[in-house]
Amino acid sequence: LSDIATAVEQATEGSVTAADFTAQATVANYAADYDFLSGAPENATLEGFLFPKTYDLRDGDTADSIIRMMLDQFRTETASLDWSYPESQGLSIYDAVNLASIVEKESSGDEQIRSQVAAVFYNRLSPDNQETYGYLQSDATTAFEVGHDPSGDEVQADTPYSTYANPGLPPTPICSPSIDCLQAVCAPASDYGDYYYFIFWTNDAGETEYAFSKTYDEHQAAIAEHL
Repeated sequence: LSDIATAVEQATEGSVTAADFTAQATVANYAADYDFLSGAPENATLEGFLFPKTYDLRDGDTADSIIRMMLDQFRTETASLDWSYPESQGLSIYDAVNLASIVEKESSGDEQIRSQVAAVFYNRLSPDNQETYGYLQSDATTAFEVGHDPSGDEVQADTPYSTYANPGLPPTPICSPSIDCLQAVCAPASDYGDYYYFIFWTNDAGETEYAFSKTYDEHQAAIAEHL
């Protein structure tokens, strides 16, 4: 949201300030007009729903008109998505966007990888699983909170966005997820129902590779081999 607000201020040459845009971008201001915001906390920002796209702004645009442009785009882009799978897992659309924002930060541009990462996070979310007991343990959620790659101490600290200290989803989405990551959350890999861990690294060719594991011991072995 802060990045988008800054971009809006620059694009409008200051006629819409970042502060004004941020103040306007709250769920309470738009929940009545956009049904996909149903279930979102009214005091939450619109983090996650300002759809990532190139927008043509016009003279006279306001924070409200720009936000509505972005929310309209979200509605258009997601119109064909089937939310039945996340709903079957007890997630609202707001929760699904929240999860997709984590998938966005934790996966590469590969469709298969995104769906596999989404499946792993669904598995981890289950409080009954015997590997993670409902903890996502994503560094990306803490990175959103602290504004940089977090240290080991930071991800373990008992703060609202620490998914090491708190089970379940963080309080809000951590970015505006792409349509591809939203699709991955709507249709996670069906053959990854018993995977709970993954790591990724950059190979010698500069490409990102992933290794998925079912158990903590397998995960530690993958770390020892690749990291």
